[in-house]
Amino acid sequence: MTSTQGPGDPTSPAKREGDPASSTPTITTRMILSLALPSLGALIAEPLFTVIDSTMVGHLGTPQLAGLGIASTVLNTAVGLFIFLAYSTTSLAGRHLGAGRRDLAIRSGVEAMWLAGGLGALAAILLAVFASPLLTWLGADAATMPHALAYLRASAPGLVGMFVVLAATGTLRGLQDTRTPLVAASVGAAFNAVANWVLMYPLDLGVAGSGLGTAITQTLMAAFLGWMIVRAARREGVSLRPSTSGLFGAALEGAPLLVRTLALRVALLATLSAVTAISTQALAAHQIVWTLWTFAAYVLDALAIAAQALAGFTTGTGERGAMRPLLRTLSRWGIGFGVAVGVALAITAPWITRVFTTDQTVIDYATVAIIVGALFQPIAGYVFLLDGVLIGAGRGRYLAIAGIVNLVVYAPLLWVIAHSTSLTARPSLALAMVWLAYSAVYTGMRALTNGLGARSL
Repeated sequence: MTSTQGPGDPTSPAKREGDPASSTPTITTRMILSLALPSLGALIAEPLFTVIDSTMVGHLGTPQLAGLGIASTVLNTAVGLFIFLAYSTTSLAGRHLGAGRRDLAIRSGVEAMWLAGGLGALAAILLAVFASPLLTWLGADAATMPHALAYLRASAPGLVGMFVVLAATGTLRGLQDTRTPLVAASVGAAFNAVANWVLMYPLDLGVAGSGLGTAITQTLMAAFLGWMIVRAARREGVSLRPSTSGLFGAALEGAPLLVRTLALRVALLATLSAVTAISTQALAAHQIVWTLWTFAAYVLDALAIAAQALAGFTTGTGERGAMRPLLRTLSRWGIGFGVAVGVALAITAPWITRVFTTDQTVIDYATVAIIVGALFQPIAGYVFLLDGVLIGAGRGRYLAIAGIVNLVVYAPLLWVIAHSTSLTARPSLALAMVWLAYSAVYTGMRALTNGLGARSL
């Protein structure tokens, strides 16, 4: 941000209704980076937990790592399905802030946090009760089931905290405060690493210790971010009580994004199912590749978070014409960052896999798949960027429809790969083909549909 306070500065007084829209600050690269760089730490919180878990669990053995792969996919799917708690709140809070109603921006966050707590509790209970049949459906065998079950049940209580983190983070982003979530994510990641090590090794809880450490960390992060929102609400005289209309409003705002995310997660589960049919070692390798892909995706998505906040703010002021230069600037940044991330992954692929496991076969499988995915990181950067722009602009319904179309194109290709005898007999090639389908076809379709949607902005 520039040193001069503007209406988007969370520390400045709220602009009131009727203030001239011309007070909207000019969107610059400096402003974008001031939002994007702090967002990076907050965005990678959940993937970083998975990286920490995968690194520690991988040294317990291949079955343990494969079990973690299945269980963490379930948990990440649960979190991902409700990512609208962050995205819709960012857009809504940003629009209120742009209209000069900081109080309504904070109020929308309070309602979203109440909704998040209830949904998180429900999700945790359902996962704990149905953990075994769910893991069986995903293909967990006798070797991986005990570890997957232990991790899933130990981690499930943390969903309450993680959902609240999503809602609070979205509110702060909409208020153009990306530094507070950065503090929470950074301290949380450090605490998570220490807690997991203590629980897994000195206390000898194994895979369950890793899941428990993550759950404790997520709960503490929620307490910190929730406290920050409560402080802001008290300063603005905003009620902390939930309302029926507010809860329904928060749910309806995010409903299209829930459909969109559901389509994305179905694609992920279909990908996992295809890999599970190959071999246990391929599944372990896939967990490594997916961990790195997700980490890279969240790095690229940091720019999209800036786009969400700025697009929401611009919509609130009514100056929609500012969207086009914002979109052009961010497109260049997204593709450029994608190139940088892709090169980094391709160069480090032969070595970075050894951080996760000592199984040479798993290392070989993962190295090839990482290089395949690295080739398409520029497209991924473009995709995630446009996701943020469209969400911030309130185009959730379009994203929901596009997500279904993309899935319909991708799913049949996965089925062909999973049922090809010539491929399943060669696990390394089969895994590489799965990742080629995901990164080239599925991500390519998302780039096409997002690009078409952005033309109307």
